[in-house]
Amino acid sequence: MKYARIILVSILAAILLVGCAQTQQNAGSTSASPVLDRIQKRGELIVGTMGNMPPLNMTAKDGEIFGLEPDLAQLMARAMDVKVKFVTKPFNELLPALQNGEVDMVLSGMTITPERNRKVAFVGPYFISGKAFLTKIKNIAYADEAEDANNPKTKLVTLKGSTSQAFAEAFLDKTTLFTTGNYDEAVDMVLQDKVDAMIADYPICVVSVFRYPEAGLLSVVTQLTYEPIGIGLPANDPLLINWTQNTLNNIEGSGILDELKLKWFASGNWLNKLK
Repeated sequence: MKYARIILVSILAAILLVGCAQTQQNAGSTSASPVLDRIQKRGELIVGTMGNMPPLNMTAKDGEIFGLEPDLAQLMARAMDVKVKFVTKPFNELLPALQNGEVDMVLSGMTITPERNRKVAFVGPYFISGKAFLTKIKNIAYADEAEDANNPKTKLVTLKGSTSQAFAEAFLDKTTLFTTGNYDEAVDMVLQDKVDAMIADYPICVVSVFRYPEAGLLSVVTQLTYEPIGIGLPANDPLLINWTQNTLNNIEGSGILDELKLKWFASGNWLNKLK
């Protein structure tokens, strides 16, 4: 009986030791950042983008994805010591791709909104956008308040079904508003003086100024709206979020982010590369 009790105790001790060893092994294999581990293992950072929001992200004639955000993604990948791969998708498919792990982060002119932030994490902003006027008339281009342009004599054009149209209808309701099916038609109305201004997101207005340098077009980000653009990240990886924020802080603090903005917004020498 005594020997049987000793054997039983020995067996229980052995089971306990094996269990502890397995627990320690599992604890050691648990990653503090599953996404960073995934990126390191494949040697590639996969970034989701639209590829057609110049000059933030664009597709060249040879298929290259380029612009301010791809440059930023390259810096992120370099800091991870991996390569970068861009996956282009329609805007409304980018966050689902991030949530299901198809991409590691999203860099695509995405405004940080409360609704989106309930689904994914955001780091930034690295760029502040907003509604802007594209016009030949200085007092409209530099309007600080919606009321400055909100009068019956002002003729405006926006893209049909866009947030710019909704904004104009809500805050510039005394103006005469036209809508078009695409931005080329809207810009043409400004060029031909059929309207006083086009309302659109600032990057779109900047591209139009670059494309028609002799037309005397003006465009500035006004205080009409505030749209902080950030990096979309998986919601369940705190270390990745922390790493990305610190890396972005370093890029911004070193002045590199300002250099990128100057590179892509100060001139339009990249226009001939567009697809």
